[in-house]
Amino acid sequence: MANHTIITMENVKKTYDGQTVLHDINFEIEKGKFYTLLGPSGCGKTTILRLIAGFTDASNGTIKINGEVVNDVPPNKRTVNTVFQDYALFPHMNVYDNIAFGLSLKKLPKAEIDQRVKETLKLVQLSGYENREIHELSGGQQQRVAIARAIINEPDVLLLDEPLSALDLKLRTDMQYELREIQQRLGITFIFVTHDQEEALAMSDWIFVMDKGHIVQSGSPVDIYDEPINRFVADFIGESNIVPGTMVEDYKVQFVGKQFECEDAGITPGEKVEVVLRPEDLELTSIEKGKLVVKVDTQLFRGVHYEIIGYDEDGNEWMVHSTKKAEIGRNVGLDFSPNDIHVMRLGETEEEFDARLESYEE
Repeated sequence: MANHTIITMENVKKTYDGQTVLHDINFEIEKGKFYTLLGPSGCGKTTILRLIAGFTDASNGTIKINGEVVNDVPPNKRTVNTVFQDYALFPHMNVYDNIAFGLSLKKLPKAEIDQRVKETLKLVQLSGYENREIHELSGGQQQRVAIARAIINEPDVLLLDEPLSALDLKLRTDMQYELREIQQRLGITFIFVTHDQEEALAMSDWIFVMDKGHIVQSGSPVDIYDEPINRFVADFIGESNIVPGTMVEDYKVQFVGKQFECEDAGITPGEKVEVVLRPEDLELTSIEKGKLVVKVDTQLFRGVHYEIIGYDEDGNEWMVHSTKKAEIGRNVGLDFSPNDIHVMRLGETEEEFDARLESYEE
Protein backbone atom coordinates (compact mmCIF):
# COMPACT_ATOMS: atom_id res chain seq x y z
CA MET A 1 0.00 0.00 0.00
CA ALA A 2 1.38 3.43 -0.96
CA ASN A 3 2.26 5.77 1.88
CA HIS A 4 -0.29 8.52 2.33
CA THR A 5 0.96 11.98 3.27
CA ILE A 6 -1.34 13.38 5.93
CA ILE A 7 0.39 16.64 6.97
CA THR A 8 2.66 18.90 4.93
CA MET A 9 4.51 22.00 6.06
CA GLU A 10 5.95 24.17 3.28
CA ASN A 11 8.35 27.01 4.19
CA VAL A 12 6.54 27.63 7.47
CA LYS A 13 7.90 30.50 9.52
CA LYS A 14 6.70 31.83 12.88
CA THR A 15 7.62 35.21 14.32
CA TYR A 16 6.69 36.58 17.75
CA ASP A 17 7.25 40.30 18.40
CA GLY A 18 9.79 40.51 15.60
CA GLN A 19 11.71 37.45 16.80
CA THR A 20 11.73 34.39 14.50
CA VAL A 21 11.10 31.20 16.48
CA LEU A 22 10.65 28.91 13.44
CA HIS A 23 12.70 29.22 10.24
CA ASP A 24 11.36 27.77 6.97
CA ILE A 25 10.08 24.45 8.29
CA ASN A 26 9.51 21.84 5.56
CA PHE A 27 8.36 18.29 6.20
CA GLU A 28 5.83 15.62 5.30
CA ILE A 29 4.07 13.41 7.84
CA GLU A 30 2.80 10.03 6.63
CA LYS A 31 -0.31 8.25 7.87
CA GLY A 32 0.08 5.66 10.63
CA LYS A 33 3.60 6.48 11.84
CA PHE A 34 4.99 7.66 15.18
CA TYR A 35 6.90 10.93 14.72
CA THR A 36 8.86 12.80 17.37
CA LEU A 37 9.92 16.43 17.49
CA LEU A 38 13.04 16.36 19.66
CA GLY A 39 15.08 19.24 20.98
CA PRO A 40 15.94 21.43 23.96
CA SER A 41 13.50 23.90 25.54
CA GLY A 42 12.76 26.87 23.32
CA CYS A 43 13.78 25.20 20.04
CA GLY A 44 10.28 25.55 18.49
CA LYS A 45 8.90 21.99 18.75
CA THR A 46 5.72 22.93 20.69
CA THR A 47 5.17 25.84 18.28
CA ILE A 48 5.02 23.32 15.39
CA LEU A 49 2.42 21.32 17.32
CA ARG A 50 0.35 24.46 17.95
CA LEU A 51 0.54 25.40 14.25
CA ILE A 52 -0.74 21.96 13.20
CA ALA A 53 -3.53 22.12 15.81
CA GLY A 54 -4.52 25.66 14.75
CA PHE A 55 -3.87 27.26 18.15
CA THR A 56 -1.24 29.50 16.52
CA ASP A 57 -1.13 31.08 13.05
CA ALA A 58 1.89 30.76 10.77
CA SER A 59 3.65 34.03 9.86
CA ASN A 60 4.59 32.58 6.46
CA GLY A 61 4.21 29.34 4.55
CA THR A 62 1.55 26.69 4.04
CA ILE A 63 0.18 23.95 6.29
CA LYS A 64 -1.82 21.17 4.66
CA ILE A 65 -3.83 18.33 6.21
CA ASN A 66 -4.84 15.60 3.76
CA GLY A 67 -3.80 17.84 0.88
CA GLU A 68 -6.00 20.80 1.91
CA VAL A 69 -4.54 24.11 3.07
CA VAL A 70 -5.65 24.67 6.69
CA ASN A 71 -3.89 27.96 7.53
CA ASP A 72 -7.27 29.66 8.07
CA VAL A 73 -9.20 26.61 9.35
CA PRO A 74 -10.12 26.90 13.08
CA PRO A 75 -8.87 24.21 15.53
CA ASN A 76 -12.27 22.54 15.97
CA LYS A 77 -12.53 21.98 12.20
CA ARG A 78 -9.15 20.21 11.89
CA THR A 79 -8.96 16.40 12.04
CA VAL A 80 -6.34 16.48 14.79
CA ASN A 81 -6.55 16.18 18.58
CA THR A 82 -4.06 17.24 21.25
CA VAL A 83 -2.96 15.64 24.51
CA PHE A 84 -1.46 18.42 26.62
CA GLN A 85 1.39 18.26 29.12
CA ASP A 86 -1.00 18.77 32.05
CA TYR A 87 -3.66 16.51 30.38
CA ALA A 88 -6.29 19.34 30.71
CA LEU A 89 -8.93 16.94 32.11
CA PHE A 90 -12.15 18.34 33.58
CA PRO A 91 -11.82 17.87 37.37
CA HIS A 92 -15.59 18.16 37.97
CA MET A 93 -16.36 15.31 35.56
CA ASN A 94 -15.76 11.59 36.14
CA VAL A 95 -13.76 9.41 33.73
CA TYR A 96 -16.78 8.53 31.57
CA ASP A 97 -17.92 12.13 31.13
CA ASN A 98 -14.39 13.34 30.36
CA ILE A 99 -14.02 10.78 27.57
CA ALA A 100 -17.55 11.28 26.25
CA PHE A 101 -17.26 15.08 26.20
CA GLY A 102 -16.37 15.48 22.50
CA LEU A 103 -19.08 13.07 21.36
CA SER A 104 -21.66 14.78 23.59
CA LEU A 105 -20.87 18.11 21.91
CA LYS A 106 -21.65 16.45 18.57
CA LYS A 107 -25.01 15.37 20.05
CA LEU A 108 -24.53 11.73 19.04
CA PRO A 109 -27.12 9.17 20.26
CA LYS A 110 -26.54 8.11 23.87
CA ALA A 111 -26.23 4.42 22.92
CA GLU A 112 -23.49 5.19 20.39
CA ILE A 113 -21.61 7.36 22.88
CA ASP A 114 -21.87 4.60 25.49
CA GLN A 115 -20.55 1.96 23.13
CA ARG A 116 -17.61 4.10 21.94
CA VAL A 117 -16.62 5.15 25.48
CA LYS A 118 -16.54 1.51 26.59
CA GLU A 119 -14.51 0.47 23.52
CA THR A 120 -12.04 3.31 24.11
CA LEU A 121 -11.70 2.51 27.82
CA LYS A 122 -10.86 -1.06 26.86
CA LEU A 123 -8.26 0.17 24.39
CA VAL A 124 -6.41 2.20 27.05
CA GLN A 125 -6.90 -0.59 29.66
CA LEU A 126 -9.25 1.36 31.93
CA SER A 127 -12.39 -0.77 31.69
CA GLY A 128 -14.34 -0.48 34.95
CA TYR A 129 -13.03 3.03 35.70
CA GLU A 130 -16.06 4.83 34.19
CA ASN A 131 -17.32 6.30 37.48
CA ARG A 132 -13.95 7.20 39.01
CA GLU A 133 -13.28 10.85 39.78
CA ILE A 134 -10.18 12.35 38.16
CA HIS A 135 -8.51 13.09 41.53
CA GLU A 136 -8.79 9.39 42.40
CA LEU A 137 -6.53 8.38 39.49
CA SER A 138 -2.76 8.00 39.35
CA GLY A 139 -0.70 10.10 36.92
CA GLY A 140 -0.51 7.25 34.43
CA GLN A 141 -4.27 6.64 34.61
CA GLN A 142 -4.98 10.34 34.10
CA GLN A 143 -2.76 10.27 31.06
CA ARG A 144 -4.66 7.33 29.61
CA VAL A 145 -7.96 9.18 30.17
CA ALA A 146 -6.50 12.16 28.26
CA ILE A 147 -5.47 9.86 25.39
CA ALA A 148 -8.89 8.15 25.42
CA ARG A 149 -10.65 11.53 25.25
CA ALA A 150 -8.49 12.47 22.27
CA ILE A 151 -8.74 9.21 20.29
CA ILE A 152 -12.49 8.68 20.76
CA ASN A 153 -13.03 11.42 18.17
CA GLU A 154 -11.08 9.29 15.67
CA PRO A 155 -8.62 12.02 14.63
CA ASP A 156 -6.29 11.56 11.69
CA VAL A 157 -3.44 12.81 13.85
CA LEU A 158 -2.83 12.80 17.60
CA LEU A 159 -0.53 15.57 18.87
CA LEU A 160 1.20 14.88 22.19
CA ASP A 161 2.97 17.77 23.95
CA GLU A 162 5.47 16.25 26.44
CA PRO A 163 2.69 14.15 28.03
CA LEU A 164 5.10 11.97 30.06
CA SER A 165 7.18 14.73 31.65
CA ALA A 166 5.25 14.81 34.95
CA LEU A 167 5.52 11.04 35.55
CA ASP A 168 8.15 9.28 37.64
CA LEU A 169 10.84 7.28 35.81
CA LYS A 170 9.26 3.81 36.17
CA LEU A 171 5.79 4.97 35.11
CA ARG A 172 7.27 7.05 32.33
CA THR A 173 9.00 3.95 30.91
CA ASP A 174 5.79 1.90 31.22
CA MET A 175 3.80 4.61 29.42
CA GLN A 176 6.33 4.71 26.58
CA TYR A 177 5.50 1.07 25.83
CA GLU A 178 1.76 1.70 26.23
CA LEU A 179 1.73 4.75 23.97
CA ARG A 180 3.63 2.91 21.26
CA GLU A 181 1.25 -0.07 21.51
CA ILE A 182 -1.84 2.18 21.36
CA GLN A 183 -0.44 3.97 18.31
CA GLN A 184 0.26 0.69 16.50
CA ARG A 185 -3.13 -0.76 17.42
CA LEU A 186 -5.04 2.30 16.20
CA GLY A 187 -2.89 3.08 13.19
CA ILE A 188 -3.31 6.79 13.97
CA THR A 189 -0.43 9.16 13.20
CA PHE A 190 1.21 10.35 16.43
CA ILE A 191 3.34 13.52 16.61
CA PHE A 192 5.10 13.53 19.94
CA VAL A 193 7.08 16.41 21.47
CA THR A 194 9.90 15.69 23.92
CA HIS A 195 13.32 16.93 25.04
CA ASP A 196 14.20 13.39 26.22
CA GLN A 197 16.42 11.67 23.64
CA GLU A 198 16.02 8.19 25.15
CA GLU A 199 12.24 8.57 24.91
CA ALA A 200 12.51 9.63 21.27
CA LEU A 201 14.83 6.76 20.34
CA ALA A 202 12.62 4.18 22.08
CA MET A 203 9.27 5.20 20.63
CA SER A 204 9.67 6.76 17.20
CA ASP A 205 9.51 5.64 13.60
CA TRP A 206 10.98 8.99 12.59
CA ILE A 207 12.64 11.81 14.53
CA PHE A 208 12.99 15.50 13.71
CA VAL A 209 15.88 16.95 15.74
CA MET A 210 15.38 20.68 16.33
CA ASP A 211 17.66 23.50 17.41
CA LYS A 212 16.93 27.25 17.51
CA GLY A 213 13.87 27.05 15.28
CA HIS A 214 15.45 24.81 12.64
CA ILE A 215 15.05 21.11 11.87
CA VAL A 216 18.74 20.22 11.84
CA GLN A 217 18.36 16.51 11.04
CA SER A 218 15.57 14.02 10.45
CA GLY A 219 15.61 10.26 10.12
CA SER A 220 14.96 6.94 11.80
CA PRO A 221 16.24 6.56 15.39
CA VAL A 222 19.09 4.32 14.13
CA ASP A 223 20.08 6.85 11.41
CA ILE A 224 20.10 9.77 13.84
CA TYR A 225 22.10 7.87 16.44
CA ASP A 226 24.63 6.24 14.09
CA GLU A 227 25.01 9.12 11.61
CA PRO A 228 24.63 12.45 13.47
CA ILE A 229 25.02 15.38 11.10
CA ASN A 230 26.86 17.73 13.47
CA ARG A 231 28.17 18.23 17.01
CA PHE A 232 24.79 19.41 18.32
CA VAL A 233 22.99 16.22 17.18
CA ALA A 234 25.84 13.94 18.29
CA ASP A 235 25.87 15.54 21.75
CA PHE A 236 22.10 15.73 22.09
CA ILE A 237 21.42 12.13 21.01
CA GLY A 238 23.33 10.04 23.53
CA GLU A 239 26.87 10.38 24.86
CA SER A 240 29.63 11.11 22.37
CA ASN A 241 33.38 11.43 22.16
CA ILE A 242 34.05 14.19 19.61
CA VAL A 243 37.60 15.10 18.54
CA PRO A 244 38.96 17.28 15.70
CA GLY A 245 40.31 15.47 12.67
CA THR A 246 41.38 15.78 9.05
CA MET A 247 40.07 13.75 6.12
CA VAL A 248 42.98 11.97 4.43
CA GLU A 249 41.02 10.42 1.55
CA ASP A 250 37.80 8.44 1.08
CA TYR A 251 37.52 5.91 3.89
CA LYS A 252 40.55 7.26 5.78
CA VAL A 253 40.62 9.93 8.50
CA GLN A 254 43.30 11.31 10.78
CA PHE A 255 42.77 12.22 14.44
CA VAL A 256 44.89 12.20 17.63
CA GLY A 257 47.94 12.16 15.38
CA LYS A 258 47.13 8.82 13.67
CA GLN A 259 45.37 7.66 10.53
CA PHE A 260 42.40 5.29 10.77
CA GLU A 261 40.23 3.49 8.26
CA CYS A 262 36.59 4.61 8.40
CA GLU A 263 33.39 4.21 6.36
CA ASP A 264 32.92 7.86 5.34
CA ALA A 265 33.53 9.25 1.87
CA GLY A 266 32.72 12.24 -0.32
CA ILE A 267 34.77 14.67 1.81
CA THR A 268 37.63 16.71 0.31
CA PRO A 269 41.09 15.35 1.24
CA GLY A 270 42.71 17.68 3.77
CA GLU A 271 39.35 19.03 4.96
CA LYS A 272 39.03 19.70 8.70
CA VAL A 273 36.32 17.49 10.23
CA GLU A 274 35.01 16.30 13.58
CA VAL A 275 35.17 12.62 14.51
CA VAL A 276 32.58 10.87 16.71
CA LEU A 277 33.12 7.64 18.64
CA ARG A 278 30.31 6.49 20.91
CA PRO A 279 31.35 5.35 24.43
CA GLU A 280 29.77 1.90 23.98
CA ASP A 281 31.81 1.36 20.78
CA LEU A 282 35.14 1.70 22.60
CA GLU A 283 36.54 -1.55 23.98
CA LEU A 284 39.01 -1.70 26.86
CA THR A 285 42.09 -3.67 25.91
CA SER A 286 45.83 -3.86 26.59
CA ILE A 287 48.08 -0.93 25.72
CA GLU A 288 49.73 -3.05 23.00
CA LYS A 289 46.42 -3.90 21.31
CA GLY A 290 44.81 -0.48 21.69
CA LYS A 291 44.42 1.93 18.78
CA LEU A 292 44.44 4.66 21.44
CA VAL A 293 45.97 4.79 24.90
CA VAL A 294 44.31 6.74 27.72
CA LYS A 295 45.01 7.24 31.39
CA VAL A 296 41.92 6.35 33.50
CA ASP A 297 40.81 9.36 35.53
CA THR A 298 37.37 8.45 36.95
CA GLN A 299 35.02 5.46 37.01
CA LEU A 300 31.33 5.26 37.92
CA PHE A 301 29.16 2.14 38.10
CA ARG A 302 25.95 2.74 36.13
CA GLY A 303 24.19 -0.58 36.80
CA VAL A 304 24.60 -2.19 33.38
CA HIS A 305 28.10 -0.83 32.72
CA TYR A 306 31.00 1.17 34.12
CA GLU A 307 31.32 4.73 32.85
CA ILE A 308 35.06 5.36 32.56
CA ILE A 309 36.67 8.71 31.78
CA GLY A 310 40.26 8.79 30.54
CA TYR A 311 42.60 11.25 28.81
CA ASP A 312 45.02 10.64 25.95
CA GLU A 313 48.48 12.24 25.78
CA ASP A 314 47.05 15.24 23.87
CA GLY A 315 44.58 15.93 26.67
CA ASN A 316 41.47 14.72 24.78
CA GLU A 317 38.79 13.33 27.10
CA TRP A 318 37.43 9.85 26.28
CA MET A 319 34.31 8.30 27.79
CA VAL A 320 34.01 4.51 27.69
CA HIS A 321 30.99 2.36 28.60
CA SER A 322 32.29 -1.07 29.52
CA THR A 323 31.23 -4.13 31.49
CA LYS A 324 34.92 -4.45 32.44
CA LYS A 325 36.29 -2.56 35.40
CA ALA A 326 39.33 -0.31 34.95
CA GLU A 327 41.89 0.89 37.46
CA ILE A 328 42.07 4.62 38.18
CA GLY A 329 45.47 6.11 37.39
CA ARG A 330 46.48 3.26 35.02
CA ASN A 331 46.94 3.45 31.26
CA VAL A 332 44.61 1.29 29.13
CA GLY A 333 44.21 0.66 25.42
CA LEU A 334 41.01 1.49 23.52
CA ASP A 335 40.04 -0.56 20.48
CA PHE A 336 37.37 0.18 17.85
CA SER A 337 36.56 -0.79 14.26
CA PRO A 338 36.20 1.39 11.12
CA ASN A 339 32.38 1.31 11.31
CA ASP A 340 32.53 2.75 14.86
CA ILE A 341 34.09 5.96 13.48
CA HIS A 342 31.67 8.61 12.24
CA VAL A 343 33.09 11.65 10.44
CA MET A 344 31.17 14.96 10.48
CA ARG A 345 31.85 17.87 8.14
CA LEU A 346 31.81 21.33 9.68
CA GLY A 347 28.62 23.26 8.81
CA GLU A 348 27.16 20.59 6.50
CA THR A 349 23.42 20.94 5.85
CA GLU A 350 21.06 17.97 5.96
CA GLU A 351 20.57 18.18 2.16
CA GLU A 352 24.35 18.06 1.56
CA PHE A 353 24.72 15.25 4.09
CA ASP A 354 21.98 13.15 2.45
CA ALA A 355 23.41 13.74 -1.04
CA ARG A 356 26.89 12.71 0.10
CA LEU A 357 25.52 9.60 1.82
CA GLU A 358 23.65 8.57 -1.35
CA SER A 359 26.69 9.12 -3.58
CA TYR A 360 29.01 6.80 -1.65
CA GLU A 361 26.34 4.18 -0.95
CA GLU A 362 25.64 3.68 -4.66
